[in-house]
Amino acid sequence: MTEQKSRCTWPGEDPLYVAYHDEEWGVPIRDSRALFEKLILDGFQAGLSWITILRRRETFITAFDQFDPVKIAAYDDEDVERLMQDKGIIRNRMKILATIKNARAYLEIEQAHPGGFSEFIWSFTDDKTVQNSWRTGADVPAETAESQAMSKALKKKGFGFCGPTICYAFMQAVGIINDHTTDCFRHKQLHI
Repeated sequence: MTEQKSRCTWPGEDPLYVAYHDEEWGVPIRDSRALFEKLILDGFQAGLSWITILRRRETFITAFDQFDPVKIAAYDDEDVERLMQDKGIIRNRMKILATIKNARAYLEIEQAHPGGFSEFIWSFTDDKTVQNSWRTGADVPAETAESQAMSKALKKKGFGFCGPTICYAFMQAVGIINDHTTDCFRHKQLHI
């Protein structure tokens, strides 16, 4: 008999969502390129559910050259049209154009910031994971002062599709914030 784990309620019963919750969500990421990828995917999520993006993630990775910022920063009108024809991704011209703009801004941060994009992103919580203790998912806010500060700083650097709610979801996903509910088995595993 398989042991039933107590987890956050948001993944429901969907096996892909459950695996994402159990293995990825909230695990601290320090790699700049991986952080860039997650931020871009969270930007594509705007107005949609995360499971929509998750189901298309592999196609996104292929379509956007493994989220290589150098390659994306060089995209031209032909690349935009190629992406607009790709039924495997979210074909939103504004989000595609923002991704190109974000890649260029990312490269500037990588060059200008002593610790690169990773250190810049983690600076909003003083390089530490914020450990929250929410009893239910309903207790979790949509944004915080830290996500507002991150959003403002990213926009100032030239990023798009990075409002405070997107930034908060991103911070949760990459382990800057641990928002697994207190009854979730991952809450204690990721407690830093």
